[in-house]
Amino acid sequence: MINFFSKTAAQKTKKSGLAILIASCSLMASYNVNASYAEHPRFDEFASELEAEHGIKPAQTKAWLEQSERMESVLEAISRPAEKRLTWADYRKIFLTEKRIEQGKQFLKDNAELLAKAEQEFGVPKEIITSIIGVETYYGQRQGSYRVLDSLSTLAFDYPKRSLFWRELKEFFVMSQEQSVDPGTVKGSYAGAMGYGQFIPSSYRYYAIDYDGDGKKDLWTNKADAIGSVANYFKRHGWKNGEPVTQRVRVSGDKYQEAVNDRLKPKWNAGELKALGVAPTQEIADDASATLVKLMGEKGAEFWLGNHNFYVITRYNHSRMYAMAVYQLSQEFK
Repeated sequence: MINFFSKTAAQKTKKSGLAILIASCSLMASYNVNASYAEHPRFDEFASELEAEHGIKPAQTKAWLEQSERMESVLEAISRPAEKRLTWADYRKIFLTEKRIEQGKQFLKDNAELLAKAEQEFGVPKEIITSIIGVETYYGQRQGSYRVLDSLSTLAFDYPKRSLFWRELKEFFVMSQEQSVDPGTVKGSYAGAMGYGQFIPSSYRYYAIDYDGDGKKDLWTNKADAIGSVANYFKRHGWKNGEPVTQRVRVSGDKYQEAVNDRLKPKWNAGELKALGVAPTQEIADDASATLVKLMGEKGAEFWLGNHNFYVITRYNHSRMYAMAVYQLSQEFK
């Protein structure tokens, strides 16, 4: 822990700080972890914020959270994300299987009209839309078995890095009210992602669309809404129609190392990377924005040049391996 106080200031605040700590510990000790989150010590704070920001009354929030349950499996899963333990070689084997490729081709065939419409209207290739849905939920077959109410409540109140989930739980309740959905019935991932495309509640509210005009935004059973919403998400995040995603590159010398995996959002252009010893394998303009991506494949280090659209894929999931899996799966469909 970083000490932001001088020794004198720390001495002056020692007693008051200790009193606050004791009071806080006593408050948490009185909370039964088996109780619903309507009984949590921070319930009043949460309910007050939800009312101030979105007009939802505390009584309604209490009624919803009385249905909630603490999920130890959620806390365990989020503390040990599988991706951090995998190399690109391992990750690729999960998502680029013969079965996933063949089922993706079938999804393209079964939904050809919808995908063609979305590609034309949003400028996002049908293969990319299909690949996202394929990577996220195996084309809708694996949408998650957790109650989102339990997942988000557990993470909002009991996960140390709770701020994101505190906001998402509020968004979930607002979404439920807007869509006339009982929050206790909604299923999703351990992190609260939902539907074919695994939208978290804030993404659902801001990017989900009613693509078939039936008056609902149903990302669980309605393929039209799911396809349209994924395409809308990409367009809203700046997908550039007709532009490349990534290409394999060669590297020489050691100057290129300062640009390897330095950030997801491109801060270099292709000309600058070339000057650092990066040699593209396909033609690219020197002023094109780019990142240098290094992944550990089956045969060792692989180097890729990520274009703007590669960055857009990482807006869906902030992972280079994820973006590469989506891209390579989409290429298999062709």
